[in-house]
Amino acid sequence: MTRITVERDGHVLLIGFNRVEKRNAADLRLLEELSLAYAELERDPDLRVGFVFAHGEHFTAGLDLADVGPRIGPDGLAIVPEGGINPWRVSAHNDGDGISKPIVMAVQGTCLTLGIELMLASDIVVAADSTTFGQIEVARGILPFGGATIRFPRAVGWGNAMRWILTGDSFPVEEAYRIGLVQEVVPHGEHYARGLELAQRIAAQAPLAVQAALANARIAVRDGEAAAEAALQPELVRLAMSKDAAIGMQTFLTREPAVFTGK
Repeated sequence: MTRITVERDGHVLLIGFNRVEKRNAADLRLLEELSLAYAELERDPDLRVGFVFAHGEHFTAGLDLADVGPRIGPDGLAIVPEGGINPWRVSAHNDGDGISKPIVMAVQGTCLTLGIELMLASDIVVAADSTTFGQIEVARGILPFGGATIRFPRAVGWGNAMRWILTGDSFPVEEAYRIGLVQEVVPHGEHYARGLELAQRIAAQAPLAVQAALANARIAVRDGEAAAEAALQPELVRLAMSKDAAIGMQTFLTREPAVFTGK
């Protein structure tokens, strides 16, 4: 049985954690399969959005240290096989920079360590009201190495991030929503449908425009506002010449639903 399920729903790629008997704890095989699923999303022009979820009652119990721990070598932990993309977008080889398409996530139950870091590397997160979070690496003698030290403070503020990174304490979904780690909280059992609804809503928009907006926001975060501002007008000119821009103008005039082509 695969550790990661991959299924297409129109222009959305459904990527599911599937190690239910271990609360979806991530061994090396799961990490590698996840990286290949992200690569499929990125490289297929017919796919516009990724939707990441988990089978079973829990999103993930974090790393399977019994499997992964012995694999940490002098250069760290290699999780990306040939042809893969780092889903956490942290890599000495920049193989995580290639994710240009939006990622929506739905989480539930236990969501530890790399689960939080995957959320921080995604774009929109829906959480079931059953979800409990924990960035517990310091309790295991290691540090978060999937981006939490970089993105957690940026996303929720220094004190809010350090409160949970440095203590390793668990925290409830209400706290995750308060600090902005998740964008919506829904009753348990509704998180998958709501997350998929948002992914499909994004997929219905002009894909070149969605990717351009996402890329510009990332430039602002990574390189600063001036760099993002400098890229706005050239991107506007590029998009204005696309077939999708013509479709958008036509639907504005006719008030009919737009069917974008990604060209």
